[in-house]
Amino acid sequence: MAAPTGRPAHTLGGGAIVVGSGLAGLSAACQLVSHNIPVRLLERAAKPGGNSIKASSGINGAPTQYQPVADDAFYSDTVKSAGKAMAAMTAHREKLISTLTNSSAAAVSWLVDEQGIDLSKVAQLGGHTFPRTHRGAGQTPPGASIVTTLLKKLKESPLFQLQTSCTVMKVLKAGRRVVGVTYECDNGEKEEVNGSVIFASGGFGGDAEGLLAQYRADLAGYPSTNEPHPGTQPLLTAVGASLIDMELVQVHPTGFIDPANPSASVKFLAAEVLRGEGGLLLLNGKRFITELETRENITNAIVATPPTSPSPRQWNVQLVLDEGTYKAAKSHVDFYLWKGLMKKISISDLGTEALESITQYAKAAIGEESDPFGRTSFANWTLTNPSPESVVYVGTVTPVVHFTMGGVNINDKGEVLQENGEAIEGLWAAGEVTGGVHGGNRLGGSSLLECVVFGRIAGDQCAEYVRSLTKN
Repeated sequence: MAAPTGRPAHTLGGGAIVVGSGLAGLSAACQLVSHNIPVRLLERAAKPGGNSIKASSGINGAPTQYQPVADDAFYSDTVKSAGKAMAAMTAHREKLISTLTNSSAAAVSWLVDEQGIDLSKVAQLGGHTFPRTHRGAGQTPPGASIVTTLLKKLKESPLFQLQTSCTVMKVLKAGRRVVGVTYECDNGEKEEVNGSVIFASGGFGGDAEGLLAQYRADLAGYPSTNEPHPGTQPLLTAVGASLIDMELVQVHPTGFIDPANPSASVKFLAAEVLRGEGGLLLLNGKRFITELETRENITNAIVATPPTSPSPRQWNVQLVLDEGTYKAAKSHVDFYLWKGLMKKISISDLGTEALESITQYAKAAIGEESDPFGRTSFANWTLTNPSPESVVYVGTVTPVVHFTMGGVNINDKGEVLQENGEAIEGLWAAGEVTGGVHGGNRLGGSSLLECVVFGRIAGDQCAEYVRSLTKN
């Protein structure tokens, strides 16, 4: 088959192509290399890492050496978070969720024991019954720590080739089998590469004028944590892939409003770990919900009130930390302070009503009163007697389009499925490009977990398939 440029197509001798260099793609590539399979990784951005490198709250896992609870609740928490979506294709979803949660301990162990990544700190995020979200004790956020470690190891292998600034334009088939892709470089050159394919190209949260507008027109005008890239699901439907849950888009309740550029359409995420370690939320100076509710429920409570800005559509919510919470999430907060997204102020600067809410919260934290919103875990909050002069760390946040739960349908082997449920030969997918795992709401910490679990599964399955081709 001739390449679009007229040059011969590049063929990976007994190899595989991975599309996307976030954690799902890197996890798949690591498994392929471990099986001695050559890997060509294609990334459309100039730098690798995708959204994964920005992940700051951590990765879920239970039980682990740092979270020894025999945690059957992880599965039930995920099912509960998935919500009404569980009513459709229940057995299929249950299999995906079971694979995700039952593989979580092995995923964390792989990162810690085999890759040497520190994940020794554990926090409880919204929607979780127990603390199970792991991150390192140092200054580097977990996403960056994991991604840079895996990239470094992959680059040491002669079997691995990374190519950035190239956009996949088409998935190639020979009969019923996927046999490669064509891609275009930033300089306009087109290339073709042959091999089995794993798609790990991310979601469509930044595709405001395309897939997001098609499936969730009601989110028009919302800011996003995603760069404005087109979604890649149409590349896969063109070769027969079915879609699932495309209308299920997670709006995260806490994206920072940058005081230096409040109308920016792309926002920096305020990590959920800030609330998990003890932070509280104020709307018009008052608490309005337990901060450990699911992202969906907190977002719904905020957007039920009038927005403070129509374009972009946003609300002014204060995220407040005391000194104890600051120390527990110091690496995060110091970074946000440096970027100007948070500031250190006195409670009096938040207005008269804030002191009353913070005092009530502080009393609940020490067990003097029950929390009126039902929060029972206050983690590292230590401010016991707030006064107008008490120091707090504050950032202004708003709901932002963050994550797309929908995508191409896969099975528990990471195989991409057609409408009839049959797998497309030679094609796998992992990470946010897929759907069905999270249902109506993704739990914090399960994105990185999904990438590792299904990325590794896809890598193993693809390696087995490639070896079977070389034997025939």
